[in-house]
Amino acid sequence: MSELSISDSAVVPAVNAQKRKKKRIPLLVMLSLVWFAAMIIIAIAADWIRPYSITAMDLKSRLVMPGHPQHWLGTDEVGRDVLSRLIESIRVSLLIAFGATIISTLLGTTVGFLAANFRKTVEQVVLTLADFQAALPFLILALSVLAFFGNSMMLLVCLMGLYGWERYARIARGLAISASSQGYAAAVTQLGAKQSWVYLRHILPNIASTLIVSMTLTFPEIILLESSLSFLGLGVQPPKSSLGNMVGYGREYLTTAPWIMLAPAFVIMFTTLSISILGDWLRDKLDPTIR
Repeated sequence: MSELSISDSAVVPAVNAQKRKKKRIPLLVMLSLVWFAAMIIIAIAADWIRPYSITAMDLKSRLVMPGHPQHWLGTDEVGRDVLSRLIESIRVSLLIAFGATIISTLLGTTVGFLAANFRKTVEQVVLTLADFQAALPFLILALSVLAFFGNSMMLLVCLMGLYGWERYARIARGLAISASSQGYAAAVTQLGAKQSWVYLRHILPNIASTLIVSMTLTFPEIILLESSLSFLGLGVQPPKSSLGNMVGYGREYLTTAPWIMLAPAFVIMFTTLSISILGDWLRDKLDPTIR
């Protein structure tokens, strides 16, 4: 009897230690979370923490190197503060990425639910459009639309919102069909609940974790896509500034003033990397098959 009690007392601390180890957030994930939170705080408080106006010029301080007491990240060829423009660019790029991701998620989820509910003709139309969207290079489509209709922030956000909707549509359709075949959805329907209520109240919460993980995968892709369009001159237009806009502008001074391009390039790299790491971590945490 005493031997059993001793062995049990030795097992309990080991189990508790193992549980604490599972709950512990990896260092890389923590660093990614801190970086992404810092980007959000900078975007929200940009007007208060920006030291200068993004259009303020000082020809006496042209091409000042980083480390200057008044210009921590240096200046460009007309004396504009790189740090101020970087802070404004973070806000604009994150605003576009957040808005486009939300639009893409809502559009794809709604279309996927419609395909799962009506099936047959509606489902075939949705799947055909999804295949067409997946087969068409989105960058070429975006370049064509922006070149034809011109540039505006609203058009850019809505256009970016069309990126990746087919992923959410396929996920929402497949999971909604699977959830509808289970007993709880059929039971609620037999009790007289509307189909829209069943999808919003019962099916959507059960697939929310998968959609959230998909959002973390789409978000950095939209940042890179917006950066590519701005780099090519069809994204955010002056006097506004975005990360891709700064990279495209700084490429002309890569040999004489590399800090103009390197500062936004590093922000793009670390932001997309941190979101990707957080997305992988969330997938491992929310996926029941991995647990």
